[in-house]
Amino acid sequence: MAAPRKSTTPRKTAAKKSATHSSAAQKRSAAKSTGAENTEAKSTAAKSTGARKAPAKARPAAAAPSRDGARLRDVVLRSTGELAELIGLQPEGVVAVELDGDGGDDRQWRVQVEVVESHRIPETTDILAIYELVAGSNGELLSYRRLSRYVRGRFEE
Repeated sequence: MAAPRKSTTPRKTAAKKSATHSSAAQKRSAAKSTGAENTEAKSTAAKSTGARKAPAKARPAAAAPSRDGARLRDVVLRSTGELAELIGLQPEGVVAVELDGDGGDDRQWRVQVEVVESHRIPETTDILAIYELVAGSNGELLSYRRLSRYVRGRFEE
């Protein structure tokens, strides 16, 4: 009887796997270095051509103060902050702002804000209210009252 032949296939397969593995590793390494070179080339090209980022948008000019020196934004922020402390609820949005009076010390700001009085699930069933605030010429809260209540998503015509 003839002796069985030794198979050389396992060695060849192992050799092929290691060759394939090292070849793949070399390709990944080359790709990484090429990516780094491309990034360097791009940044160098941008520097050499004088390319710059687009200038930042200019901020709008601050609101001009009224005749008595109080700015609308400051009045609204101060009065709504005081309302939040008093009622324990944060205003959700400003609905209206109006300056009453004819120029003397009796000038008052009327601010209407929307407040969520009761959070519900789904949000379309929240109970909202409109509060009217009366603030002095420098923004201190003088009085407030609730004008109306309604369910979010429903509107009056």
